[in-house]
Amino acid sequence: MGPGEERALPVPQDLEEGSHSQASFPRKGDHSAPSHTPGPPGPQKEELHQYRFYEHRRSSVVLNLPGLEVFPGDLLVSAGAADYLCHPLLLLNSESKKPRWPFSKRGVQGKDKNKHISDLEDCLSSLKITDFRDYEFHTLKDKTWNEVVEMHQKLPTNQLDLRKQQEAVWELFTSECTYFLDHLLVLKMIFMNTLKYLQTHEYLLDVDLWRLFANLEELSQTSFGFVNSLFHIFKDYIDICETSPSLDFISVLTKYFRGSLCQSHQTYCLNYSAAVFYLESLKQRHDFGIYLKWCEQHDQCRRLHLPELLVAPLHRLTRYPLLLKNIWKRSTDSTEKIMIYSIKEKVEKAIQDLEGKVKWLDNFQKFRHLQEIVVWPPLWDRDKRFFIPECLKHIFKEHMAENILSPTNRHLLYEGKLTLAESTRFLDVYLFLFDDFLLVTKTKRNKKKLGGSDPGLMCPSLTAELQTVIREGGSCTVIDQPIPLDRLLVRGLDPLHMSVFGLRNAFLIQHENRYRQCIAAFLLQAQTENIKRTWIAQITAAISRFTKSQETKKLSSFPLPAEPSEFRHLNQAARLLDIRDQGVPSFQLVAPDLGVASNKHFKGFQSLSHRYSSG
Repeated sequence: MGPGEERALPVPQDLEEGSHSQASFPRKGDHSAPSHTPGPPGPQKEELHQYRFYEHRRSSVVLNLPGLEVFPGDLLVSAGAADYLCHPLLLLNSESKKPRWPFSKRGVQGKDKNKHISDLEDCLSSLKITDFRDYEFHTLKDKTWNEVVEMHQKLPTNQLDLRKQQEAVWELFTSECTYFLDHLLVLKMIFMNTLKYLQTHEYLLDVDLWRLFANLEELSQTSFGFVNSLFHIFKDYIDICETSPSLDFISVLTKYFRGSLCQSHQTYCLNYSAAVFYLESLKQRHDFGIYLKWCEQHDQCRRLHLPELLVAPLHRLTRYPLLLKNIWKRSTDSTEKIMIYSIKEKVEKAIQDLEGKVKWLDNFQKFRHLQEIVVWPPLWDRDKRFFIPECLKHIFKEHMAENILSPTNRHLLYEGKLTLAESTRFLDVYLFLFDDFLLVTKTKRNKKKLGGSDPGLMCPSLTAELQTVIREGGSCTVIDQPIPLDRLLVRGLDPLHMSVFGLRNAFLIQHENRYRQCIAAFLLQAQTENIKRTWIAQITAAISRFTKSQETKKLSSFPLPAEPSEFRHLNQAARLLDIRDQGVPSFQLVAPDLGVASNKHFKGFQSLSHRYSSG
């Protein structure tokens, strides 16, 4: 206010003295609208309005704009609504500043948690799972081929080789029955369908079905088609054995192993490690633990836990080549042996491709997390010696340092936590050894745990230290520029000399420029002597591999130069001069054949001929 506009602020009255008795909320069970008696007319109402205005702004930083009673950040409300805002239940205090939104945290918080858990248990108890193993081939999965044959007929003794092949195919069929009925169907009918049922009743809505079960539906359908086709082959063989003495199983193997069987398993296996990691994060929740316990205690699970069921497709894929090899060994027909062997080779190649895809995917996920947590400080923050005016800082932001950590360019060889000895303190650092440079960072934890990544999305191959940093929303700040391996020296230090300075298991890393001048040095300390030796060995091996790869690139980038025409003519002349059994001078043979157009070339041939003939 100006000097002549002094106005006494209204004295705040105690809320319990009835100053706000005119505004009240309906009691519990009362459905009438809140009653409100208008305040006193004229100056008294204006004074009350001013009092409420300043009461709500007493903890604010007020900026007075001349001629305008609106302040930055104000929430504009009508005069009638201002009376309700002054109700004691709506006034904020130190105890009511916590967020009360229902979606502020996952799950159910507060008093409703017990009721939510009780409702979840009631929902599970109302769910009934019928027997889902009622398939025609269910009774055959525990029988041997000899038992099946004896029930119908006995093969002649001159077909024992054929029976051995049939036993091998029967082993493939019965093992596929067990895999489909006892693993895939249990996963689908008990675990996945139960989770879907709960989500339709608004429980565990934030659990991602794909991240946990991947393409289980597709895998189950493919396996069912495969085992059902094998079943009908054996059934037809038993029914019309007299006219068909052999099993026609090659077409079924070709259809499924060269079709969707291997592909669907590859898709599932690529998601397996992430699914296991996601499952471990979900187990920490009470509501998911109740669902998991109910499923695992089901009779049709046969005491198998969810992790044991999730790994079944991986084991099944690796067993297919062994079963096919057994069929190949017991086959006598050369055409069948060639086809079975080619199918086995295809499955083995699919497994090899899967291993490469798993490594690539793991490397990709790891680098994606590294790009999130590794912080590259700008030049003016990293080294205070450099002064960069604000008008020039945009120049240094053109090349983003985050692109250095690209999964397509490099691989992470080794990583770990060490201690950096500085002049006045010890600093916890985290080192990343790539195939072309070494990165030294310092870890920064966020104790408030805000902004951390979803644990289920983290790469399982990350170390426990990095997982903790990511979970807490921390970061790894780069201390110095990346050290190229061809500019890096690692030295082991004498423990006796280092113990004087209180250092144990220490080693030195030097960063040299292209002129072999040391521009940076890091005195590092490991927790144990074995960790120190491992780091030195890893860095030394990485330097050796990088140096060899650089030498190979240099040789491949500098091919032999193309032979000039003059030298090509001289070489051809030298070959022609080998003709000794003719009396014609050599240069007379050379000149017409080469079509020499200059005296310079011709004199060169003459000189070469003379030196050759004179020995």
